[in-house]
Amino acid sequence: MHVFLVILNVLILAVLIGVLIWMQKKHISFTKRVFTGLLLGIVFGAAIQLIYTPDSEVVSDSMEWFSLVGNGYVGLLQMVVIPLIMVSIIMAILKLSGRQNLGKISGSILAVLLLTTAIASAVGIASALSFHLTAEGMPVGQVEQERGAALQERLGEVQDKSLPAQLLEFIPTNPFEDMTGARQSSTLAVVIFSAFVGVAALGFMRKNPAQGEVFRNLMESIYGVVMRMVTLILRLTPYGILALITKMVATTSGHDILNLFKFVVASYVALIAMFVIHMIILAVNGLNPLQYVKKIIPTLTFAFTSRSSAATIPLNVETQTRKLGVSEGIANLSASFGATIGQNGCAGIYPSMLAIMIAPTVGINPLDWQFILTLIAVVTISSLGVAGVGGGATFAALIVLSTMNMPVALAGLLISVEPLIDMGRTALNVSGSMTAGLVSSRVLKEHDKDVYNHEDRDLDTAEAS
Repeated sequence: MHVFLVILNVLILAVLIGVLIWMQKKHISFTKRVFTGLLLGIVFGAAIQLIYTPDSEVVSDSMEWFSLVGNGYVGLLQMVVIPLIMVSIIMAILKLSGRQNLGKISGSILAVLLLTTAIASAVGIASALSFHLTAEGMPVGQVEQERGAALQERLGEVQDKSLPAQLLEFIPTNPFEDMTGARQSSTLAVVIFSAFVGVAALGFMRKNPAQGEVFRNLMESIYGVVMRMVTLILRLTPYGILALITKMVATTSGHDILNLFKFVVASYVALIAMFVIHMIILAVNGLNPLQYVKKIIPTLTFAFTSRSSAATIPLNVETQTRKLGVSEGIANLSASFGATIGQNGCAGIYPSMLAIMIAPTVGINPLDWQFILTLIAVVTISSLGVAGVGGGATFAALIVLSTMNMPVALAGLLISVEPLIDMGRTALNVSGSMTAGLVSSRVLKEHDKDVYNHEDRDLDTAEAS
């Protein structure tokens, strides 16, 4: 009976995938298919949870098969992230005109990312204080205790590293190792290595025009192949979202959510408030925020379900260049930087809320202005180099709490709702990186407003052949 039920669940998923394939053949828009996959996944996941229990063997075995689609799609995106970053940044530098400057572009993007992280920290603090969140009296079970102990052990990885030591890790001493994603800072290290290659190539082309042209033609060919790979993989987005959201809904315990309901609500209030601030920033820079929302929904939907800023880089770049009118160089740098630096959700809001909650347990007044300003500064600086994968927020929290001399084990109390909140945090991270790209392109006068205001181009028709 057990095997039959697992097979039945897999067959139902196959039927739902068939519905999405039928929609594609009927030329229904990419955005509508993404939303259809999301809604079907929510309904299917809720049905599985009602019929079984989140911890049943039928659910766990079914989710292993579902992961072939969901995690398989995320894996394909991760496969193309490093090649995309490398060729895109090299090509972007080769295309730099005289009035463009790599330093100005990078500086502008980093400034926006860090500024929005500081604002996100303040928003997280305000939300935690408004909801009167505290770690005192929170439910503590065996799982929470084990999680707290694990965080305490992991603290050793962070506690012994000063900020200069962490910044030194960005240097790609072994770029080939970083291409495998071996370190937390690998993505940023690949960005730095690619920038060096691009700058060196520019100098080489000036001294050896003929040989330089050969290199440029080679990179253009590689770039074309990589972008074709990205397009092919991104067309699988509706199917990946269907499987990912089904798994999330089916395995999330409603009881655990109710126990920490106030924290979940406070978190999403802060996340939504920060997203509104992104829209206000764009409006100040002369861009229609509603147009922004309309065009980024598929990208944020994937970020929400995958819980990976790094895996979202290809879709992030595609959205910025094809839909938002951001130049390729700025889009690639903002997407890559945004996956490791200045994550508004994971490195801004989350550590700030935790610090406010834990403060009363160690005799600190969370309303003290000196404490609040110190916390915002620590959060902003610590947001450098947070990995854009699941668990990045935990890493950021460890850095902040240890710097503020607070116990990190109490963060384990939130493990039961961590995946649910992490979805919203990741979506905000990606929105923050796109906001940085847009603002920088406007400031540096590299933005194509006609593309931004033009009706959305469907991914399937962007490169039809």
